Amino acid sequence: MSLRIAFMGTPEFAARSLATIAGAGHEIVRVYTQPPRPAGRGQEMRKSPVHQLAEAFGIEVKTPERFREADVLADFADLDLDVACVVAYGQILPKEALEAPRLGCLNLHASLLPRWRGAAPIQRAIQAGDEVTGVQIMQMEEGLDTGPVLMSEIVPIAPDDTAGTLHDKLMETGAELWPRTLAALERGSLQAVAQPDEGVTYAKKISSAEARIDWSRPAGEVCDHIRGLSPFPGAWFSLDTPKGAVRVKVHFAEPEKGEGEPGEVLDGNLLIACGRGAVRLKRLQREGRGVMGADEFLRGTAVPAGTRL
Repeated sequence: MSLRIAFMGTPEFAARSLATIAGAGHEIVRVYTQPPRPAGRGQEMRKSPVHQLAEAFGIEVKTPERFREADVLADFADLDLDVACVVAYGQILPKEALEAPRLGCLNLHASLLPRWRGAAPIQRAIQAGDEVTGVQIMQMEEGLDTGPVLMSEIVPIAPDDTAGTLHDKLMETGAELWPRTLAALERGSLQAVAQPDEGVTYAKKISSAEARIDWSRPAGEVCDHIRGLSPFPGAWFSLDTPKGAVRVKVHFAEPEKGEGEPGEVLDGNLLIACGRGAVRLKRLQREGRGVMGADEFLRGTAVPAGTRL
């Protein structure tokens, strides 16, 4: 027996789950994803990773701009679904949609709820210095990531993890939760565990305004800030050069001993003073160029001791 499923998702993180669910033998009758958007230097319209994968699988795709429109909701209800599987879809589902499938809508979330409800749980966990996170599948409610948890897996955050590497770990782990969850759903053996009222935090969307590095913070916090924004949008500082100021993104740094005015370069190998301690910049990216190690960066860009960033 297989479940009759609609899948809702948009980015690569969601596409991995779609592939796993499709491989588990369930009937995915339709995929919903965000409409094609302009992308790249040419700003050509590009389909989402989920859209592209669904078409490769021969699954019908719908891309409504607003899911809460009456005709979209009526069409969704007519699918006669057992369940909807939602992963980073990018739209809020109204009550009518949540109640349309026989067994409701399930959502994969990249944190250990109720910590880091919201849009950017992976980045915020790293920025906060968390040592563990995880993935959970929950029963969706009208509230933001408030539903009871059905399946969970803990994932440690390594000291050298960035938002990019942790994203990939959680993407794989989360995708593997779906077959177990859907099999238990078929058997009627899923146990819903209500989220505790204590420990709620919100992972607000990453803004470009917060990406500039604040050297007045302690070294450990500066490193976590850098890791949490790598590879996108990238934490950055401004560097004066003979041709004018340039923006330099930092993709990885490590705390070290050192004292000086915040933002002061302490040696010739990119040791930068912070509000407490110092950080050694390891991977950098000058605007318009690729990511490179510190040695390669310094061969093309002078950053002598005494420079103020």
